[in-house]
Amino acid sequence: MNKLYRFLNLHFGEEAKDKVLENVTASISFRGANVWILACAIAVASVGLNVNSTAVIIGAMLISPLMGPIVGAGFALGVYDFDLLKKSIKNLAIATVVSLFVSFLYFLLSPFKEAQSELLARTAPNIYDVLIAFFGGLAGVIALTRVEKGNPIPGVAIATALMPPLCTAGYGLAIGNFSYFGGALYLYTINCFFICISTFLIVKLLKYPKVKFVDKAREKKITRTITTLILVMLIPSFYLAYQLLQEKKYSQNVDNFIQQEFTNKGYTLIYENTHFNSRPKKIEVAFLDKKFSDTEKEDLNKKLATYQIEGTELVIRQDSTDLKRDILAEISKQSRNVSESDVTIQNLRKELASYTFSDQELISEINILFPELAPYSIGKQLVVVNPDSSFHQNIVTYTSGEAIPAAELSKLKTWLETKLNSKNVRIIRAQ
Repeated sequence: MNKLYRFLNLHFGEEAKDKVLENVTASISFRGANVWILACAIAVASVGLNVNSTAVIIGAMLISPLMGPIVGAGFALGVYDFDLLKKSIKNLAIATVVSLFVSFLYFLLSPFKEAQSELLARTAPNIYDVLIAFFGGLAGVIALTRVEKGNPIPGVAIATALMPPLCTAGYGLAIGNFSYFGGALYLYTINCFFICISTFLIVKLLKYPKVKFVDKAREKKITRTITTLILVMLIPSFYLAYQLLQEKKYSQNVDNFIQQEFTNKGYTLIYENTHFNSRPKKIEVAFLDKKFSDTEKEDLNKKLATYQIEGTELVIRQDSTDLKRDILAEISKQSRNVSESDVTIQNLRKELASYTFSDQELISEINILFPELAPYSIGKQLVVVNPDSSFHQNIVTYTSGEAIPAAELSKLKTWLETKLNSKNVRIIRAQ
């Protein structure tokens, strides 16, 4: 038993308590360079969320200095240093406001406001986020109290993901979606709070001395306040975790139903859309060539209870017009995430096409009907009359040794106007 105690003893390899407190206090302040580093980290994280890049988001979390005031608040609670607690909360508030402002500004100016999966993942926190924040915080604080500290804080910052929720909250503000803003800010609050609580527990476990004398009654009051705050944070996250679990179970049951009743019977599914949050829940499907009668639809709806998806309406889309519209809408939705460079390239191609003459058949006819014209060039030119008026003109430039008779040029001009369906044709002899 003694061997086990020594094996698990947190006092083994512990740093001097006053030195740990000194290091924690030094990392709290958000002034000068720290503010700039935080702003840059938030900008990088916002770009990562915007382009849905996990690697960029992780990079942003590595350079973020957000952990300092949160750990400082936990230490302050543990040693009853209320001056340090006020300083930690003040600096955390500054860091939060700066982060929200930078992310809000970025997403306000960004031309791409599509909600990516990395963004959506930060809008609905649950109990798993609580566990990540709590155990991540424990790991970080234990390492901070060691003589051989290693470098756990970047890992804790990545695990607890403080930056992405703040960026998502800024995104919610920028697009006016307060549901996203509230969910992301709640996740950020959960992370901060449970890192702080895990720090508080380690400080208590390692028996850090109280900085100021606190009477028993006040100590009990502080403990009750912390317990109340823990419950306030936990209860909504338990509910959200339950909802997430129910949705996953429902999706699995729906997949099983579709597999057993349709796919295994050889029906080719071309459209599927599940509405979990509608009342009643709804499953919409469509098939390549199979048509279901009203009796078959009724039987399939009755079978839903067998797959534990009762309270759901099965809708089989068989109207080709409606189905085509839905499929095109789905394709359109998935193709919206087109990069700015793609749009620019497409616009340049259109603009280039307006100046390029590529009718090879017409060129071949000119060579046969008017061989004396060669060598020649043909193209389009923008003619600006005034700032508000302009038009495109078709120009043929030839360089033959002898001037072509006016009658032939008039014939060529009339022929080109007919072929090009345009009166804006001009023929020029290059000198």
